[in-house]
Amino acid sequence: MNLIGRYLSRNLVVAMVFITAGLSSTIWMTQSLRLIQLVVEGGAPISMFLRLAFSTLPTFLALVMPWGVLIATLFTYNRLTLDSELVVMRAAGMGPITLARPALQLSAAVLFLCLLLNLFLAPAAQREFVRLREEIRTDYSSVLLREGMFNDVGEGKTVYVRQRGAEGMLSGLIIYDASKPQHPVTTIADHGILVTAEAGPRVIVYDGVRQEYDRDTGHASNLEFKRYTVDLKVLNAGEAPRWPDPRERPLSDLVFDTGNPIDTQLRPRLNQELHQRFATPLLAPAFAMIALTALMSGEFSRRGQARRIALAVVFGMLLQASMLGISNLAVKTQVFNFVMYAVGLLPVMAGYWYLQNWRRVKGAGRPVPAGPPSAGPMGGKAA
Repeated sequence: MNLIGRYLSRNLVVAMVFITAGLSSTIWMTQSLRLIQLVVEGGAPISMFLRLAFSTLPTFLALVMPWGVLIATLFTYNRLTLDSELVVMRAAGMGPITLARPALQLSAAVLFLCLLLNLFLAPAAQREFVRLREEIRTDYSSVLLREGMFNDVGEGKTVYVRQRGAEGMLSGLIIYDASKPQHPVTTIADHGILVTAEAGPRVIVYDGVRQEYDRDTGHASNLEFKRYTVDLKVLNAGEAPRWPDPRERPLSDLVFDTGNPIDTQLRPRLNQELHQRFATPLLAPAFAMIALTALMSGEFSRRGQARRIALAVVFGMLLQASMLGISNLAVKTQVFNFVMYAVGLLPVMAGYWYLQNWRRVKGAGRPVPAGPPSAGPMGGKAA
């Protein structure tokens, strides 16, 4: 029996690895498409793109792995049924619970992996993603200042760059500053360099002229320079203090009071994130039990089990949608935080009971067969 259990476990693990890898690769490539713009249009290096792309992987891996359990269980047990291997195992005296044990053990391992991702790895990866995104946004020479275009950098400032070079070198500069509407300033320079100082990003320009126009008097003043500094700290708006998203918060911020007034005000959102991190991994054993209930209960059919597989997938989708919907409701009504655990646990308990009693449940719905004909009063058969 241990040999059969190891055989089932090996098939389940192999299927789980390949299915999870395929799903993760597909979703990862889809998510990475929105980051390509930083490389194609903004000129961000490919190494930064790869770091951003890989930092998104743990975020959705915890959502993909339970589906890997569902599909791997359906695939493995359906293949074993079509090859009549499960029929032989049942004929040898192995019950549904015994045959289901390897899949339940795999789902338990996935549950702990998802907990590790949700509690520690995914928040750290999300924080790294936000940090890299902000770092790219502050690299104005490679992202905002596109060559051959008039770049609107906010608050009435426009920068034109004829050509970009390495290490922030710029040539053919025109900087128009209308932050003071009555005194717009136009700076034209042969070349310059973008630097980041403590006060914010600045452009040091060389060999040019600065013209300031007074709209009240109609007078324009010109200043020729060999070296001049233009302040672009307006671009630092993306670095303004922000409220960290709950998805990037460490576990301690969700459990304990941080003393931040905004955290106190939005405590229901933090509580919802905390319970969601613990509840969503329960989908792994729930999905496994849905697949096992669909394939392990009932008699063998040579026509295949396509209908049961389709029903298992539909129930899995409904369970996932229910978990997401209830987690959204938990932000407004805290009692739904505990309903999330029920959504994950009830299918496991109900499926375990059904695997033990499916013959009795199906037998209760069948009509009782008619008995033998009754005897007449003289011992003969009734007419």
